[in-house]
Amino acid sequence: MATINPYLNFPGTAEEAFNLYKSVLGGEFLALQRYKDMPEGNKVSAEDAEKIMHIALPIGNGNILMGTDALESMGQKLTTGNNFYLSLDVNSEGEADQVFNALSDGGQAIMPMQKAFWGSYFGMLTDRFGVQWMVSYEYKS
Repeated sequence: MATINPYLNFPGTAEEAFNLYKSVLGGEFLALQRYKDMPEGNKVSAEDAEKIMHIALPIGNGNILMGTDALESMGQKLTTGNNFYLSLDVNSEGEADQVFNALSDGGQAIMPMQKAFWGSYFGMLTDRFGVQWMVSYEYKS
């Protein structure tokens, strides 16, 4: 069965926001990656390099609050209302393709399903109702 987690986008304040959430909700970060850590991290500005590419904080029973800094230098435009995704983690590439194709039918595929450098099969879409989704299958190591 798939799990679903909120994924929040910030205008450069992800680290500050997640430190607040951590202080209020407790727990330890499962992940904290900066843009400088990605394969082409040397191509972003020094300011953007220190911003958060991905952060994850477990909350409650099995839920994970995740987030990123949206970078205008990478063509990401953040406006209130588009600053969150529902992140759907599935059990196989086949299930990822099936879910992605069904949700994007009548909507818009933003990033087609593909193998990502962080070890997942990943895609992003907006469904026909305007809801933003991330679909992910994490390869087992």
